Amino acid sequence: MPPHTNDRQVLLSGDEALARGAWEQGVEFAASYPGTPATEILEYLSGFPEVDAQWSVNEKVAFEVALASSIAGRRSLFSAKHVGFNVAMDPLMTSAYTGVGAGFVVVSCDDPGMHSSQNEQDNRLLARIAKIPLLEPSTPAEAKDFMRHAFLISERFDTPVMARLTTRIAHSKQNMAVGKRTAALRKAFKNDTAKYVMVPRNAFKRHELLERKLGRLQAFSERSVLNRVELKNKKLGFLASGAAYLYAKEMYPDASFLKLGFGYPFPAGIVREFASRVREVVVIEELEPFWEEYLMMLGIKYRAKHPSWRVGELRPEYLPLILQGKERPSGVLPSRKPVMCPGCPHRLVFSVLKKLKLTVTGDIGCYTLGAAPPLSALHTCLCMGSGITFFEGFRRALGKSVVGVIGDSTFVHTGVSGLINLSYNRTKGLVIVLDNGTTAMTGNQPHPATGKTAQNQATRKLVLEDLARSSGADNVDVVDPHRLKEMEALVRARVEEDALSVIIARSPCKLISSQRGRPPVYHKEKCKSCYVCLGIDCPAITKDNEAGIIINESICNGCNLCVEVCAFGALTGHA
Repeated sequence: MPPHTNDRQVLLSGDEALARGAWEQGVEFAASYPGTPATEILEYLSGFPEVDAQWSVNEKVAFEVALASSIAGRRSLFSAKHVGFNVAMDPLMTSAYTGVGAGFVVVSCDDPGMHSSQNEQDNRLLARIAKIPLLEPSTPAEAKDFMRHAFLISERFDTPVMARLTTRIAHSKQNMAVGKRTAALRKAFKNDTAKYVMVPRNAFKRHELLERKLGRLQAFSERSVLNRVELKNKKLGFLASGAAYLYAKEMYPDASFLKLGFGYPFPAGIVREFASRVREVVVIEELEPFWEEYLMMLGIKYRAKHPSWRVGELRPEYLPLILQGKERPSGVLPSRKPVMCPGCPHRLVFSVLKKLKLTVTGDIGCYTLGAAPPLSALHTCLCMGSGITFFEGFRRALGKSVVGVIGDSTFVHTGVSGLINLSYNRTKGLVIVLDNGTTAMTGNQPHPATGKTAQNQATRKLVLEDLARSSGADNVDVVDPHRLKEMEALVRARVEEDALSVIIARSPCKLISSQRGRPPVYHKEKCKSCYVCLGIDCPAITKDNEAGIIINESICNGCNLCVEVCAFGALTGHA
């Protein structure tokens, strides 16, 4: 059954609420690529039969397909985490020129504090650069309700509209009233080359129209109900949006507020009026001084905060520090070190690479955890696909001591072009594709090499070894990393050869595989207390001063890597 179709009150996360709101507003197409904290938007929408929902190979493809669906007449939605928008920047930057057909909403889920990201960029800046309206809900319920406004603004002004969530809103839950679906009227596609063919002559005219459109949008934002003035104690007035608004309300409930739900184009008139009615204005925002810059340009006096607040996410208890002009407290809260799951096949590969003392370039995925001690077997991680492109740069500089690693989903996302570049530029060496049969880090979503779609339909399965060969690899080997000695011998050989080689280390993620081996047996009398077994960083193995080594049988998957690394027979496996 589709999610919550017959309920009236539902507990939903911000992601789910936004998706629900889009469904209620008649969205017919949605595309994305998995990425925390945005993943659940597409997952939720994929449960509705009225929505054609797809995981695309990457965010650029997802954006273009969704925009085309809108131009062709269907209300459409694109969603991605903040760095996913970097991949989609090419079409994003021109989409405001072309405009849309039916309503088109693009959802950016930013990650202040980098809970699961490589940077904490503020995508409010992208809305301004791309010249598209920006809406910022402060609660999950608002995320649902804002979808009605987003689609109406998109269609009224012929523009994509950005809805921006942050991790706290995307993953917080709220009980809310839900409604029925309203089918949106499909718009017939009109063949208009001056609008949709972006050659210089057409694009110049579309840019002129866009600038005039921004003026109308700015006037509309001044009247929007999404921007709300709350006048109480006029000694102190807060200008805020998103989660920052809630934090300020919690700490200073008697103050006055200007809540910006429709923040770009910037509603300067409302802000001027609000500033004139309070004694002091304080801007509360996460990351970049986005609102502060507008106040500065308008000549509005406000209490400036220390530049250190451009880093990390806010917490309610930080607000008094901001008002006092103090710096952000340094450091981060202690947390449990993330580790690969027990039996994770990536651990087997990294144990070989560490043993061979190779420099390893990597990128974004569960395998990024190979960089953490005690494995310490991954040495670079920049962005999706950089496992291969960094390999090329390192290989040209350092020679044969370098290996690149990349996951199966990431290989399809942005790795293939890097492999083609290796072949085209006659670079030799070894790339290892860590194929666990899923997009594991974001919750085991399917990808083209799994043979399943976002709506769990069977589809043509992409064969990674064929893709590697057609991209120019001289040698392509498929090996189960559990066959550790075979894996090690293959890596040794391919690293030394004067050829471009790809090894596909194929073994399913333990979270989707039903296969489970028996835990190894520990023989304390043979243990020399070298604790090499702890160096593989398996959560199932712990040290005990009296017992020696303890195997947690409730989580052990019986991969036998600990057996392989023990040189004294203190750990033995089962046939």
